[in-house]
Amino acid sequence: MKLLLLALAALPACTTVAEDGGVPSVSFETGPCFGACPVYKVTVNADGTGLFEGRRFTAVTGERRFTVTPRQYRAFVAQLEPLRPTAGDMRYSGPPLCRQMATDLPSAEVTWRMRSGTQTLYFYYGCDMARNRAIVERLEAAPRLLPIGDFIRPSR
Repeated sequence: MKLLLLALAALPACTTVAEDGGVPSVSFETGPCFGACPVYKVTVNADGTGLFEGRRFTAVTGERRFTVTPRQYRAFVAQLEPLRPTAGDMRYSGPPLCRQMATDLPSAEVTWRMRSGTQTLYFYYGCDMARNRAIVERLEAAPRLLPIGDFIRPSR
């Protein structure tokens, strides 16, 4: 009986904590620009489920469900992990993190959802463009790790 109770007590931990350190889901959302930048939100869960929400200037508008392999999920999370704030939220949208701002560019917002709460990074692509080039490259590469390319732009 004791063994059964111990096994049942361990089940929630096995099913709710992701292998990647407790990040069960990550959302990546793009913001509009002055022009035809794709505006969408994609959420990927550790269980392999995903949801794409096309909003403007995307190949599809509305919701599309998709799945990812464990390897795709881990690659997506690992790509964004260096940008994750150490605590709370971080905004690159003005001082003190942005000393120079270019206008009319898009933005990206990444939200990590964990059992302990959420953390968010907001990044405006016009924020100190030369100094933050590595952030831009990391953000631009992340969606390419998911099977959503045909949702964002028409296939050729």
